[in-house]
Amino acid sequence: MALDPSEHPVKPTPSRRKRWLLGTAAVCATLAVGAWAVATGTVEIPERFNPWAPLDVAAPPDWLTGFKLSRARREPARCLAALAQTGMQYDLLPDRVTGPGCGFENAVRLRSAGVRLGTAPSLSCPMALSFFMWERHALQPAARQRFGQPVAAIEHLGSYACRNVNRGEGAVPGASRSRHATADALDVAGLTLADGRRITVLQAWPRDGAAGAADPDDPAALLLRDAHRGACRFFNGVLGPDYNAAHSDHFHLETGGYEMCR
Repeated sequence: MALDPSEHPVKPTPSRRKRWLLGTAAVCATLAVGAWAVATGTVEIPERFNPWAPLDVAAPPDWLTGFKLSRARREPARCLAALAQTGMQYDLLPDRVTGPGCGFENAVRLRSAGVRLGTAPSLSCPMALSFFMWERHALQPAARQRFGQPVAAIEHLGSYACRNVNRGEGAVPGASRSRHATADALDVAGLTLADGRRITVLQAWPRDGAAGAADPDDPAALLLRDAHRGACRFFNGVLGPDYNAAHSDHFHLETGGYEMCR
């Protein structure tokens, strides 16, 4: 007996686009549920794979380190908790305003770190935390690779200063405030190795085409290149001698501003 098609209608096959949308929705829902489970602790995973776990300042950097560092820098209490892990010695500074666009919050005076610093810089907590991560996970490994010894001291040109951005044109009325004006920047001019060898940005940075320029293959030049490149991983902004003449003798390291690596 023949079947009557009207009694047994054939359901239309979903289009390819509809199947793709349904599949994508299912995947997103699964990821959302998984993320919620991890964030609430319903499902436990190793901290190194958990983006919501606190930053472990001693752990070797991995693909989540940047996310965890950014999160710690955004939240004052989380930042101070991470800073307390570093072993650096510092004094908490009271919040202050020193002028239009100048002053700092959640800042510390860094008395000692893994390296000698000379004058104790005043740094915002995010800046101090990024400094530790750079010194520990970028600068020191590079020094051991290039010279077989650690950096013992860092020469800096200052941190907090109520001033405008320095583009080499002098004081310009109406110019924007520098990140130095909020203790979110540090200028690094040189390094001293454990054996006493001194390496300065002014003398050892390789400058293309400049008379008497440093040999780009010299270990000192390579160390500075490594230090600059590593800083770009742990700070929001890094400017060096290749940026402009105003930075010919130092690296400008900052947090909280635009993302830049020059």
